[in-house]
Amino acid sequence: MKEFQRYAIYWAPEPGPLAEFGAAWLGWDAARGIDRVQPPLPGLPRPLAELTEAPRRYGFHATLKPPFRLVEGTTPEGLSGAVRRLAASLAPVTLDGLALRRLGGFLALVPTGDTAALEALAATLVAELDPWRAALTPEAMMRRQSARLTDAQKTLLDRWGYPYVMEEFRFHLTLTGALPEAEARALEALLAPVVAPLLPRPLAIRDICLFGEAGDGRFHLLHRYELSG
Repeated sequence: MKEFQRYAIYWAPEPGPLAEFGAAWLGWDAARGIDRVQPPLPGLPRPLAELTEAPRRYGFHATLKPPFRLVEGTTPEGLSGAVRRLAASLAPVTLDGLALRRLGGFLALVPTGDTAALEALAATLVAELDPWRAALTPEAMMRRQSARLTDAQKTLLDRWGYPYVMEEFRFHLTLTGALPEAEARALEALLAPVVAPLLPRPLAIRDICLFGEAGDGRFHLLHRYELSG
């Protein structure tokens, strides 16, 4: 198994219309490891390549366990085996569906209905796979600490290496970078009728994915693991 500079546990839509849309929209297909031609959408406030620049390298996904470096003495194969065993002990999660929303200045697809089971799934992945996570470098810690974090988020950063986990976790599939209010509003209106027919109702989270960050900063989908507990 090829070694990557960081790994993450994401949820990514299974192959189908939503996955195809996400890969084309962002211009990066993490499953195939290729660039994609972005679709034309009349009326965009700026070129789509600019609007999607920030999330492009991560691929179309929702974060469950944020990116981390492997702790010294472990291997990608060992991590893969640990994720496989953990997934086999965890049950699938069913959500009412997804909806297009503005979150803190960017557009994303977010879950609708009760998300308690999904939040529990993410918390388990963060905690159980933490032994594989190397501590943040001083430089990475300083970058994180320079953000405007609450005291609770600082505590989570210190404990888990990321401020938006556990009680701060918010499942979402990012579609844009940060946008001015007027641009976000205009793009939401343009995009809503495009994504509406693609959003599953209900949404079944049947598997989790191991992603790896290559040297160029692009994330690749490495493996899917069925939730079969």
